[in-house]
Amino acid sequence: MKKQRSLFSFALALLLILSAGAGEAEAQRLKAGPQDLSFFSSVDDTDQPYALYLPDNFDESRPYPLVVFLHGAWSNHRLGLRRLFGVGNSQGYDFIKPGNVPYENDVEATRYWPPFRPVDYIAAAPYARGTAGYQGIPEQDVYEMIDDLKSRFLIDEERIYLTGLSMGGGGTLWLGLTRPDLWAAIAPVCPAPPEGTEELAGNALNMPVHLFVGDKDFLYPVASAWKAELETKAQRLDYVEYPGVGHNSWEWAYKDGFIFEWFSQFRRDLYPEQVKFSSRWFRYNKAYWVKFDDLVPGEMATIDAKFTGNNRIEVQTTGLGAFTLNLEGHPMFDASRKITLTVDGRSFTVKSADAVSFTRTGSGWANRKFTPGLTAKQPGGEGPISAAVAGSHIYVFGTGGNPSREEMDARRAQAAAAADWMGRGGRIMVFPRVISDQQVRQSDYVTSNLVLFGTRETNAIIEKFADRLPLHLDASAGDYGLLYIYPMNRHYLLINSGLPWWTQPKQAAGGQGLTFMGSSIEMLKKYGDFILFRESPDNVISQGTFDNEWKLAEPDAAALQSSGVISLR
Repeated sequence: MKKQRSLFSFALALLLILSAGAGEAEAQRLKAGPQDLSFFSSVDDTDQPYALYLPDNFDESRPYPLVVFLHGAWSNHRLGLRRLFGVGNSQGYDFIKPGNVPYENDVEATRYWPPFRPVDYIAAAPYARGTAGYQGIPEQDVYEMIDDLKSRFLIDEERIYLTGLSMGGGGTLWLGLTRPDLWAAIAPVCPAPPEGTEELAGNALNMPVHLFVGDKDFLYPVASAWKAELETKAQRLDYVEYPGVGHNSWEWAYKDGFIFEWFSQFRRDLYPEQVKFSSRWFRYNKAYWVKFDDLVPGEMATIDAKFTGNNRIEVQTTGLGAFTLNLEGHPMFDASRKITLTVDGRSFTVKSADAVSFTRTGSGWANRKFTPGLTAKQPGGEGPISAAVAGSHIYVFGTGGNPSREEMDARRAQAAAAADWMGRGGRIMVFPRVISDQQVRQSDYVTSNLVLFGTRETNAIIEKFADRLPLHLDASAGDYGLLYIYPMNRHYLLINSGLPWWTQPKQAAGGQGLTFMGSSIEMLKKYGDFILFRESPDNVISQGTFDNEWKLAEPDAAALQSSGVISLR
């Protein structure tokens, strides 16, 4: 009997294993064509949607090229994917694209997927929080979407392409030029780039660009300026100007799958002979085989590194404190031989290594690796103020000082107002927490930046770190506002004491850049590391940046102290 039971148990176990294997083999696969997926965002612990296209007869065993599409303002990921495939409606314009349902608006078009022209690409369009531009959190969403795609599918990393229209065209320029070695080619359509993007045009030296615009577009001057810049700086510029067309050139740019055909010509080259790269921030510190190790955040640093022969490199820099050349894998580098370099006119002969580093000293460049100090500005700890809300962050109001119920309600309302990300296109879909200083948990210090309202007398978290913080506003300074960022526990504290930073906000900054986020969040982009104002940010007492050791320059310290309302550590 026992033997029979053992055989029965073995047979049952074998059946279960075989059934499990059969179930796995017949598991539900994603369908071909357009559909929706999402990734989990640690910014606010939400699932963030994106639209996905998989080709017909999708073969999960082989890598596919990827096209990333960035939608425009007042649009979304589903409409964006439609427009990429040439079947999208116009965004509120008076004409109707041939092939669309007559008089169908964007809301109606969002509800279903029309037939798409088959292409042998994976294509994806992030929602990126709505009409929020493509810096900060939306920018992070784009890269997290790409990471999610790589975890699900085989992506050919030598053939990742970027395109977008209007706000998304500006995002295409920003993402493309801040991380040029990720993309095989980019295609901005009627772009509305954020301010400061034009300084990075030279980063397109090894990246093909296709620029589209209508000559009746209100953004035509922006596109014309970019055409002039990229003609001499991009590896290749293709430019199309549509006569008589306004701000809807995507109707033609994406027609009949043209953009997929154009992209198909290009593959990324990780080892070009020459690299030109410019950046103001550690978070954008790498391009191809060049890496910035030390710079002054907010100030432009540039490098022009070029192989002039096998194991011979000429380097010219401005504003750069240290850099590394990662040479392993470069076809003009032979690790068995010494390498000769000229750095800003000074010659070096270096024993070959996979990477060669240089640091600027008082007497010029030295062939040695730069190591930042423990308190120095570096990637993830460089500011400026806007960096505190560019990732996971929590708004914290204080409960100290024995406040009345009315005062407590006002403190809570102030923090809630800062957390309400309203933009030009309506609610921006960012949902940070709003909590009191008594509700902050140890895990919050590990995962998030903290935006702290109040003073050391009213906010227990400010008081907790008071001896390490560089500035404090006098609690009685009722008509002043102090705002500054400071690194803590590998994250940031953003201190707002006194008046909130959005008190009587300034007008949006001029220049080529266009803004899309809400006014209170957008204002943060205008500041360095600190600002002290009286009555409103229009009346600045002192503002600026901390040095690379997070110290105040003497003139800034004197100006703050002379206000009579600031105490310095």
